[in-house]
Amino acid sequence: MRSYTISDGRLVLELTEADEGGFVVTSPLDPELITEAESVSEAFENARDAIKCLRQARRKLFRQLAHGTG
Repeated sequence: MRSYTISDGRLVLELTEADEGGFVVTSPLDPELITEAESVSEAFENARDAIKCLRQARRKLFRQLAHGTG
């Protein structure tokens, strides 16, 4: 499978061709980021959504750990 590293100046993404078509999208800067896309523009859109979700989950986890409720 072929993969490509791309950037829009803010995000660095790695797109790996998926067997079923489209791409698996990851980031070398955040190993927890993973999503799928059919195009490069969709890859950036989906990655931004995934980053928002990761930030929310990390904030929630941090609050739980800070308050001893993890």
